[in-house]
Amino acid sequence: MSKQHDIAASQDAVNDYDEDAVVNPSANPHFEDILAARLSRRVALKGGLSTTAAALLGGSILSACGGDGGGDAAPAPAPAPAPAPAPLKIGFTAVAKNKNDLVTVAEGYNVSILHALGDPMHFGDESWKDDGSESADSYNRRIGDGHDGMYWFGLSETGSYDAKRSDRGLLACNHEYVVAPYVMHPNGRSAGAARNAAEVEKEIYAHGVSIVEVKRDGGNAAMVRGSRYNRRVTSATTMDFTGPAKGNAQLQTLFSPTGVQTRGTNNNCANGYTPWGTYLTCEENYLNVISRAAGDDAQRSAKEVVSLARYGLPQNRKSPYLWDTAGSADLFARWNSSATAGAAAADYRNTINTFGWVVEIDPFAPDSTPAKRTALGRFNHEGAWPAEAVAGKPVVIYMGDDSRNEYIYKFVSKANWDAADVGKGMAAGAKYLDEGTLYVARFNADGSGTWLELSFGKNGLDAANTTYAFADQGDVLINARLAADVLGATKMDRPEWGAVNPVNGEVYMTLTNNSTRTAATANAANPRVYVDMKGTASQAGNPNGHIIRWREDAADVTKMTWDVYLFGAQQDAAADVNLSSLTDVNDFSSPDGLYFDKRGMLWIQTDDGAYTDVTNCMMLAALPGKVGDGGVATAAGGMQTRSGAKATADTLRRFLVGPKECEITGIAMTPDYKTLFFNVQHPGEDTAPDWAAKTFGSYWPANQADATVKKRPRSATVVITRKDGGEIGL
Repeated sequence: MSKQHDIAASQDAVNDYDEDAVVNPSANPHFEDILAARLSRRVALKGGLSTTAAALLGGSILSACGGDGGGDAAPAPAPAPAPAPAPLKIGFTAVAKNKNDLVTVAEGYNVSILHALGDPMHFGDESWKDDGSESADSYNRRIGDGHDGMYWFGLSETGSYDAKRSDRGLLACNHEYVVAPYVMHPNGRSAGAARNAAEVEKEIYAHGVSIVEVKRDGGNAAMVRGSRYNRRVTSATTMDFTGPAKGNAQLQTLFSPTGVQTRGTNNNCANGYTPWGTYLTCEENYLNVISRAAGDDAQRSAKEVVSLARYGLPQNRKSPYLWDTAGSADLFARWNSSATAGAAAADYRNTINTFGWVVEIDPFAPDSTPAKRTALGRFNHEGAWPAEAVAGKPVVIYMGDDSRNEYIYKFVSKANWDAADVGKGMAAGAKYLDEGTLYVARFNADGSGTWLELSFGKNGLDAANTTYAFADQGDVLINARLAADVLGATKMDRPEWGAVNPVNGEVYMTLTNNSTRTAATANAANPRVYVDMKGTASQAGNPNGHIIRWREDAADVTKMTWDVYLFGAQQDAAADVNLSSLTDVNDFSSPDGLYFDKRGMLWIQTDDGAYTDVTNCMMLAALPGKVGDGGVATAAGGMQTRSGAKATADTLRRFLVGPKECEITGIAMTPDYKTLFFNVQHPGEDTAPDWAAKTFGSYWPANQADATVKKRPRSATVVITRKDGGEIGL
């Protein structure tokens, strides 16, 4: 996710969107409170992952099960076991921390650019001219801005999904937001309380998702311009609502009076994918573009006011982007979520409820309509990460609500996985994603965890509830945060990216940092209270963040066991700050992106502002152990915590460092592990440009191949290959 710096500095601070603002007023316990209680009891994590849990969470850890022979027949001889694969080893020399204005990758690797903001996907549109002159309409056919989560889909010669293909595929990429310094406009964003309509239209089309065909010839991967698969999905694309909330009164708008469709997907941060070959894009900071009028509470029911407050949209709120001020045309007016007519079907009061969903897109069917799968709940979706699909078992997807004091969720499909559904696109999505059970996590004091069912009529989720009177399952899903409050879910410190370990099925999720941590609020899960100097400025609390992980219970898939995996820190910090014993080859701050490749190597990306006096953001490769492989440690301030096994250069190593003022985010890899894609978002974001002098905080990616080239900075997708053609990371 983006840090969202001052994109509307001229507005009053009360109207600036703060993605870290706390909007959870419930008395539910914090994750850190529970961890403190747990550790005070010195409960050790024990046990392994049985076949039952493995079947749900990761097919790669299953043993073959023999059938029931019956009678006196002699059993067939067991086949000779396959030789065990060689253990993974990180095979590159760590990249030094640096503040260079380019991507610095490990020795022996190549760097190239696949595509960047404004690059045309089809013929007929001019190439990027570095002056912001491209038309708004052309962004329906150009690469969008703010590259983020993405996924590789192998493409067969017949145009179907081929999960094993590496030299030809479709790359789906999120475009989270239009980034400062607004280089898509001739001279940045125009000033004023009302936006320029042409600029806003361009920004609307620059959000969303791009899908492009990619071919690899030898070691070179390139976008196929003009491919029939190349497609943009934007903030204006028509989409279907599916699942239990389809047609709900809270989704009715002037565009869709029956509440069955909407337009656009916004602020798409991380992502997911499905085993049948479709892309999941997730709507996170959609409040960036939604306003609400003064006095609107008086036009709403008491339930509506409760819901709006819980989702962070008070009355008299101007969005940072001010899209709704660009004119009265429907393209702009719909971004004001206010009651202006007699009924919801006659205005856009419900705009806010049409965002915050997981959106499914079929990359192999460019004319198909994307679907907002409401069974997965509405909140600030960072991403949607599937466990390994296993025949005869439900499809399982893990999700985080990326805001402080919010929750972790899990969706379990009603239908059991059938590999015959591979390639069936949106029909398969309807089968597995429109019916199922949504759960929210509660981490118990004894080190166990419980997945709490968010179903209408259960656990107090009904019309008699005093927090919020739920009317039906659609109401529960539209207001998933309120439902989770009622059930007593555990407040987490802003869950960001997740990843499922294909080796043992354990689930990892990043918690980025917390600058508000004090001695009075320190606890075992967030134990470090210290002052870190960034130049002459002091940073208090826990500036560097950490990663947690959990293991599903062997006997009951609604239960889990958890611990803390890894703490970010500066390598020369005191031992009670640097709890994971990071060194110069692997120290990092503010973990964000996570990705397990199928070999079991974990890739960690950073979106940091705390350690950037020393280094730009980075990506590291890791070989993690398992839940419970560490022990009790004492953190700065005297608080006890439970840390995973200490990192070494053999288990964690810096692979690359990005250009100036960027975030490293999004990662995909071809099935042969020989091509890695990642994104550089918002290079040069923190430095105000001089448009007349054409000076910027970064000149990347134009300067990647030639440092003397100075052009506008652009978000872009990077291609990494090994010079010897081998597997990445080894």
